[in-house]
Amino acid sequence: MGEEALEMIAARFRVLGEASRLKLLVALEGGEKNVSALVALTGQTQANASRQLQALTEAGILGRRKAGLNVIYRIIDKSIFNMCDHVCGSLQRRIGAQADVFLSGPAKRKKQTGRQDLSPVRDPS
Repeated sequence: MGEEALEMIAARFRVLGEASRLKLLVALEGGEKNVSALVALTGQTQANASRQLQALTEAGILGRRKAGLNVIYRIIDKSIFNMCDHVCGSLQRRIGAQADVFLSGPAKRKKQTGRQDLSPVRDPS
């Protein structure tokens, strides 16, 4: 893969590496919304939401249109949700595996990890 392609991929990850932008994407998953609706749904300030929406639009993820005095945003790159689903699924599996270790009994932990019981040692006194 060429340097230019790698830079484009890195730029896409940088845009998605901001939680407030992800909140906006989740809010837009159900359809078009204006800035006021997005502010109400995400709890962001209007200034911050506008700045994040601009970044997502410049990255080609969102589109916008004017409707009177309102600017309406929509997701134009639907593939973004495939990537988010992939990442979420991966995180769920990882967290699930960690939870299984902590929620199972000491004998199961020993069998799974090959290690002794990790329970704290109690002082007999």
